[in-house]
Amino acid sequence: MSSLDFSVVLTAWPYLLQGFWFTVQITLVGFVGGIVFGSLLAVARLSPNRVISTLATGYVTIMRSLPLILVIFWVFFLVPWAIGWITGSGRPVPVGASLTVFTTFVLFEAAYFSEIVRSGLRSISPGQFSASEALGFSKLQSYAYIIFPQAMRNVLPILVTQTIILFQDTSLVYVISATDFLGAATKIAQRDFRLVEMYLTVGVIYFVFCFAASQLVKILQDRLTYGVRP
Repeated sequence: MSSLDFSVVLTAWPYLLQGFWFTVQITLVGFVGGIVFGSLLAVARLSPNRVISTLATGYVTIMRSLPLILVIFWVFFLVPWAIGWITGSGRPVPVGASLTVFTTFVLFEAAYFSEIVRSGLRSISPGQFSASEALGFSKLQSYAYIIFPQAMRNVLPILVTQTIILFQDTSLVYVISATDFLGAATKIAQRDFRLVEMYLTVGVIYFVFCFAASQLVKILQDRLTYGVRP
């Protein structure tokens, strides 16, 4: 332990911050895009139209059955070929690591957020729909002003928990050489032969952020719980 030298962390801090900012961007895009697309999937799964419901269910089932790292590989290697085939260029069209990462996380996380949102929608009493209709609201207005706000409130702690998992999963983007926080630390560690120092630092920072978020989940659960706390 006496041979540890954490000065390398201070020296490389600007580069590490760039990687951390990319990690934050992935998390934000994955969260916002996943919520939007996932909400559409959730509504589609609850749709009385069998075709729409089946397609949405199939998408969610497939995504939730695949490891994220495999989906990253698929998007990174197969999408360029698909774009080339669609455009008729006859060769793969490079989409870049960043676009691949953002697209993958939105598509993948949407499947998980979809199930969370769907559980929130199913927690709403059918009487809420009847009441909104009695008030003259259209179906879209009912979802936007009455149903969704209540549903999201009911599942808010679970949404935060899934976002924590999303934040942790961003470390997988190293497989396509995208420089996230862990990727930046790895490059510095291999260059300066300071793997222990860099990985300890990264581990501590991940722990601090995830622990703080987990405490937020507990606070939300406490505030959103009805009745007397045990």
